[in-house]
Amino acid sequence: MATPTFIHLKVHSAYSLLEGALPIEKLAKLALGYGFPAVGLTDTNNMFGGLEFSEKLAGAGIQPVAGVSLACLLTEKATKPGQLAGPPVRQHAWRDGLLSLFAMNEAGYANLMKLVSAAHLGTEGEDAPFVTKAQIARYADGVIALTGGPDGPIDRALLDGQPGLAEDRLTFLKAAFGDRLYVEVQRHGTRGEQEVEPQLLELAYKERVPIVATNEVYFATPDDYEAHDALLCIADGRYVSEDDRRRVTREHYMKSASEMATLFSDLPEALTNSLEIAKRCAFRPLGKKPILPRFVQTKRAASNADQLAAEAAELKRQAEEGLRARLAAVALAPGYSETDYWNRLAFEVDVITKMKFPGYFLIVADFIQWSKANGIPVGPGRGSGAGSLVAWSLTITDLDPLRFGLLFERFLNPERISMPDFDIDFCQDRRDEVIRYVQQKYGSDRVAQIITHGKLQARAVLRDVGRVLQMPYGQVDRLCKLVPNNPANPVTLDQAIEGEPKLQEARDTDEVVARLLQVAQKLEGLYRHASTHAAGIVIGDRPLDELVPLYRDPKSNMPVTQFNWKMVEAAGLVKFDFLGLKTLTVLEKAVELIRRGRGIEVDLATLPLDDERSYQLLAKADTAGVFQLESTGMRESLKRLKPDRFEDIIAMVALYRPGPMDNIPTYINRKHGEEPVDFLHPMLEAILKETYGVIIYQEQVMQIAQVLAGYSLGDADLLRRAMGKKDKVEMARQQARFVEGAMRNGVAKDDAVYIFELVDKFAGYGFNKSHAAAYALVSYHTAYLKANFREEFLAASMTLDMGNTDKLAMFAAEAKKSGIVVLPPCVSASEVDFLVETRKGSDPLPQRAIRYSLAALKNIGAAAVETIVTARAADGPYRSVADFATRLNPKALNKRGLETLAMAGAFDALESNRALVRGNVEGMIALANRQADNAAQGTSDLFGGGGGGVPSLDLKTVKAWTPMERLQAEFEAVGFFLSGHPLDAYETVLKKLGVRRFVEFEAATARGVSSGRLAGIVISARERRSQKGNKFAFAMFSDASGQFEAVIFSDTLNECRDLLEAGTPVVLNVEAERDGDTVKMRVQSVEALDKAAAEIERGLRIVFDAGVLAARRGAVDEFKSQLKPGHAGARKGGEVRLVLPVGARELELVLPGRYDVSPAQAGQLSTVPGVVEVVEL
Repeated sequence: MATPTFIHLKVHSAYSLLEGALPIEKLAKLALGYGFPAVGLTDTNNMFGGLEFSEKLAGAGIQPVAGVSLACLLTEKATKPGQLAGPPVRQHAWRDGLLSLFAMNEAGYANLMKLVSAAHLGTEGEDAPFVTKAQIARYADGVIALTGGPDGPIDRALLDGQPGLAEDRLTFLKAAFGDRLYVEVQRHGTRGEQEVEPQLLELAYKERVPIVATNEVYFATPDDYEAHDALLCIADGRYVSEDDRRRVTREHYMKSASEMATLFSDLPEALTNSLEIAKRCAFRPLGKKPILPRFVQTKRAASNADQLAAEAAELKRQAEEGLRARLAAVALAPGYSETDYWNRLAFEVDVITKMKFPGYFLIVADFIQWSKANGIPVGPGRGSGAGSLVAWSLTITDLDPLRFGLLFERFLNPERISMPDFDIDFCQDRRDEVIRYVQQKYGSDRVAQIITHGKLQARAVLRDVGRVLQMPYGQVDRLCKLVPNNPANPVTLDQAIEGEPKLQEARDTDEVVARLLQVAQKLEGLYRHASTHAAGIVIGDRPLDELVPLYRDPKSNMPVTQFNWKMVEAAGLVKFDFLGLKTLTVLEKAVELIRRGRGIEVDLATLPLDDERSYQLLAKADTAGVFQLESTGMRESLKRLKPDRFEDIIAMVALYRPGPMDNIPTYINRKHGEEPVDFLHPMLEAILKETYGVIIYQEQVMQIAQVLAGYSLGDADLLRRAMGKKDKVEMARQQARFVEGAMRNGVAKDDAVYIFELVDKFAGYGFNKSHAAAYALVSYHTAYLKANFREEFLAASMTLDMGNTDKLAMFAAEAKKSGIVVLPPCVSASEVDFLVETRKGSDPLPQRAIRYSLAALKNIGAAAVETIVTARAADGPYRSVADFATRLNPKALNKRGLETLAMAGAFDALESNRALVRGNVEGMIALANRQADNAAQGTSDLFGGGGGGVPSLDLKTVKAWTPMERLQAEFEAVGFFLSGHPLDAYETVLKKLGVRRFVEFEAATARGVSSGRLAGIVISARERRSQKGNKFAFAMFSDASGQFEAVIFSDTLNECRDLLEAGTPVVLNVEAERDGDTVKMRVQSVEALDKAAAEIERGLRIVFDAGVLAARRGAVDEFKSQLKPGHAGARKGGEVRLVLPVGARELELVLPGRYDVSPAQAGQLSTVPGVVEVVEL
């Protein structure tokens, strides 16, 4: 191999977010193609790719040179007293400029991590990371420094006409790095480089600092320049067409060594020094074996073996104590003796010790035990960890693995060494408390979250590039919608273009679209931003910046590792998943409401699994809000299954997924004796009896191999994994072994082959029973609470979903269906959470109702509600609107919030006329401000009522809302119709019209019904244009059972567009088809509900108030003036009867003629003074 003449040291990978366009794999291939023996990585202000770069380049036979381009602050901002400030020094996000730093050895790499971590963690409140002079001097050992080129602090000072400053900076760097400092010379052809280079070289020679040639590499070839330019625009929010913006040149690509030799032929020493630096940096970061903090404190001089022995002894002690406590509290699993439990425990402890994982189990057990001791709900388990008896004994999990046939080897296989991985579910409201405990126990500098990097995926990159190219939004949006959106299996742009002729046509007929696609294809897959892993936490045995570089996420108060979870584990850190599960918080809140309202303590951990009411609820598929069991398809399956044991819930959790779902009918039929049960072989009956011969679980696959073919459970786990991977060579080997083992156990060869092939088929679908059983337990707990304490369960569920109006509407409908009253929000009774109130009624048993939360209303936050509740607690319930206004904190609740409260009915207990309260909101705020000013000045309200009473609030007269207007205002405030529904007024009409409620129609579609007649209030209609140019609309409607969406195609849309105004009551004829759990509906026709109602014979009975009639002469005449004649073309309206009080009797009169008696008109008549009641005839 020829001696290299140049090495690239300044390469930016895709981890230079929205700046570098070279994924590390592509970078390795490029370097290999050019024959570079080494390459340096200098991503801007981060080491995100440091370990990945090291592993992948070394794997390609190239020496990785670990480095970073790091912003520095070398110029002191402050001046001494009396000293004049010097000339202004140009600074931007990179402060004085970027230094290029490289690790010569392990100490240098450790210092790079310290510097990069300090740049992020030590600059809180700054707009970008940087390091100071003091930090550079402190962590310079083992580090080679380059001055950074045009973006560096020396070039910048020279370009700003400050050679003295440049010299001062170079002097400092020389003092810090000594002979490890190089002056960097770059030649991309820019004016700044050409202007600065003579001065730069003169300064280097004067200070006797060697020079080095570099090329700042951002992309692979000159052809990538346009795409990279668009990437910079995406980063900065600019347009490609703008002149005054950040740019690089076409020369910022990975040049060959010969190109660089030609470019720097006049400075051969600058080329040679690139090789020298690479040789001096003959170090690369390596992965480490798992490092855990010491849970058991031993002497500092203790060896690893001593530490392991101490932790193994502690694990054995805790596990044995825990098992004794478990067995004292619960019965033994059927078919097992106490000896079986102790033997299994000893086996597991031995395997855990041999695999060197006692510390891991102890750490997890510690924070879970702390959580439970502090009342923080913890899930019963998740993933395969529930298969461990040690985990059950330590209370990490809450399922007896022997009772449910869960296998330890599925979690920790002695035949396949890999880290255990407990995913722990915590109450989402208190998860942060657990993390704080871990920080306090192990040190806040030893605990961090894990970074994730979001990519420019197909649709996103099209939108970003379309924006910077200034293409019309509608055009880009249409193109994006031609790209399939499947988050589980994302489609690339190449695949989308290949599979979509319309994309190909747009590309071939429109140059702008062709450019869009070309640029987007080059940028697709590059990293766009950094964020944090939803659950991952790492815990180290030393400050984490000694193991990985750290990053600061503005949204988190914890440090974040700069390596992603795969690289974090490769670096030796062990990941713990702290997941927040909303359902656990629902359960906790429901239990608290039960305790508060009924005085009953519900201990979910000790609930028996045979509650009859819970299984009745499941058999009726009354599972809205029940964890894992609430989808439409699941409910249909539950109705047919009629579960009556916990094992049925486990099976449904495991089966209700694509693939295994096909086995649900078989499972149900066999359970009810409608299909014979086939155990495949008598030896397998014990394994498959629980599931009626259907292979559902991965554990069953393992047990079949063990019992039939003599596999160890460890080997059986390897077989299960091989079956999932479908490796033909490995499967042929496994089949031969399986058949041979089965034949030794007396199974015929043909039977053994048949069973193997059948097991192989199901293994790909098989579900982890440990995970299914743990989640089934959470499902059972939610079902139990809904079946036995429905009001509290619904209130808790609504609290946790208060930001989701669709969910709130569904739970309110559930309550109504169950006969539970949902009381409106009330300033004198509601709080932040939904509550359960006990009310006395005619029934001897107390009636419980759900009180709606104030914080669940639009435009009102929890903090504002807290002020209302606090004022109420301090001075008692609000006595009037004026009293509320005097106690109102106007800084916490603004005009919009008060209007929302009024529209939602929160003042009904003080003033029933919602329109009146809403119309006087400004007066309430004025009074509140006056009270606040008086309180601040220590004076009283001169305009108050006197005598220390509540100041007066003069309410200006406002016309009352009709029932329909009242409900529409409520909808705006709540997000759905709470106290009633506009269609309630049409109830008799809808029956006569043969209209179904949406929920009834939705259920009917699961039985094959494909068309029906619905009614609804129009919520919204969003018009779109199809690819053929035809208009269509997605319309949202609401009926008393909830909201539903339907598509309206062009012909129907043209006929009914005028009826699609929000708030319009309509009748729809629809066609529907099911897509899994979703019902997709198409509107065939739309008719105004009032018009349809007018076709039906109806009338109104109007009851008047005697007092109003006596006080207001002409009240009846005023009423008559509001009457409208019947609709033309209908039945000419209906009859109107007036009921007038005459003394102690009533006089009923029939008005001559026919009138408009529609529900809308009836509502209007109800607002006329003197009208007590309007009754439909």
